[in-house]
Amino acid sequence: MSKPPYRKQNDCWLIELRLNQPRQLFNTIDPSPFHEKDLDEAAERYIVEAVEDFHRDEKLRLVIHLPAQFVDADTQQQLQDAIHNYFSWRVHESRRQLIHCLRDGRLAALLGLSFLVFCLLARTAATHYLEGFLGHVLDEGLLIIGWVALWRPIEIFLYNWWPLRRQLLTHRRIEKLNVELQAIA
Repeated sequence: MSKPPYRKQNDCWLIELRLNQPRQLFNTIDPSPFHEKDLDEAAERYIVEAVEDFHRDEKLRLVIHLPAQFVDADTQQQLQDAIHNYFSWRVHESRRQLIHCLRDGRLAALLGLSFLVFCLLARTAATHYLEGFLGHVLDEGLLIIGWVALWRPIEIFLYNWWPLRRQLLTHRRIEKLNVELQAIA
């Protein structure tokens, strides 16, 4: 899939949306007032993916192209407030997901380490009381299974939290984007 074409204007990259009317930006099933509505899933995905295409140091601006009858200061303020409110909520949700992930990692680490200690103690007992092939199998098996118990916390702390952090930073960035309306020519 090719990268969408972006334009640069005054040292600022433009993320552009072309709509026939402002309500296209919002989830039509959501009965909330205009400034509290959920964004349309496709619009949200487009904005998020567009922001992710840029390095965090690049200046961005969201430009919404609408027919001239919808381009006024009130509509611009309403759309900017709605987008900021929505992504403020997404920042809160992303932060919550990251906190839960790290909490799950700490719990998994505690359980994994406890299980590893149990396995090492059981291994010591097994090698002390059992000899031969059965003792060797239990010795190696308990060592392996004890270390495997640490797989989940290692996975969380090395890999799982990065995408959640990136999502949080992206949502924070969108929350602060300047929104501009332009009339379709």
